[in-house]
Amino acid sequence: MGKLLAFLTSYLNVFKITDLFDIALVALAIYWLIKLIKETRAVQLVKGIVMLLILTQISDWLNLNIINFILTNTLQLGVLALIVLFQPELRRVLEQIGTTKIGNIFSVDSNNVTIEDTIKEICVGVENMSRQRIGALIVIERKTKVSDVLLTGVELKSRVSSSVLVNIFFPNTPLHDGAVVIRDNKIEAAGCLLPLTQNNTLSTELGTRHRAAIGMSETSDALVIVVSEETGKISLANGGTLTRNFNAETLKKALEKLLIISDEHKQSKFSKFKGRTK
Repeated sequence: MGKLLAFLTSYLNVFKITDLFDIALVALAIYWLIKLIKETRAVQLVKGIVMLLILTQISDWLNLNIINFILTNTLQLGVLALIVLFQPELRRVLEQIGTTKIGNIFSVDSNNVTIEDTIKEICVGVENMSRQRIGALIVIERKTKVSDVLLTGVELKSRVSSSVLVNIFFPNTPLHDGAVVIRDNKIEAAGCLLPLTQNNTLSTELGTRHRAAIGMSETSDALVIVVSEETGKISLANGGTLTRNFNAETLKKALEKLLIISDEHKQSKFSKFKGRTK
């Protein structure tokens, strides 16, 4: 204990105010990096990189020289690969540094709209578009952020309402061809471009909207609703699987199960786990 106090005392004697400023800058930089990663699907790539670092260290401890050599060189080349992979995110964060006020970093958006209200408005709007044979593509963001998709569209930050959705997708309007992205019970953007699925075994009956919905659900945990312009049929993509022939009532039940009951179940399991660890 005496040695520890002596060490801390000697350290504090050389500690300067500039060191505190230095630590604050590093903490802010780390905060920005975490925020950048959380706001994109690139978080999955980061998890893979962390696993690669862990395997490299383990191979070094176990003296697995060949594996360690391969992993070490892979990491060195990976720096250049990261610059290419994260180019949109890096550009976005640089733009934010140039345009965002420091105070906005810590701002909290108040939103009193519930998920039940959002589901109700979506189902009413989808039912109206199905009846009128208006094609639609609606992405409901969940845990995995899809900010890279948002950048391809037009920012709206509008309240979710059935009338707004119908107006967005009405034929020949400027944004009707793209997708609407709903985040935190708001229409975050419209006219967004989604990645198409690479699954070549899908039915030829499925058009671009359906393939985009499947592709989006393959690369994120988002739920994607599709209304067919030709048939008016309502479909829901989740986890790379497309389920068809919904109506307003069955769609409402499916969304409630996936967005409300599923989240409540996860929170309940987490609470029980925390209770056992006390």
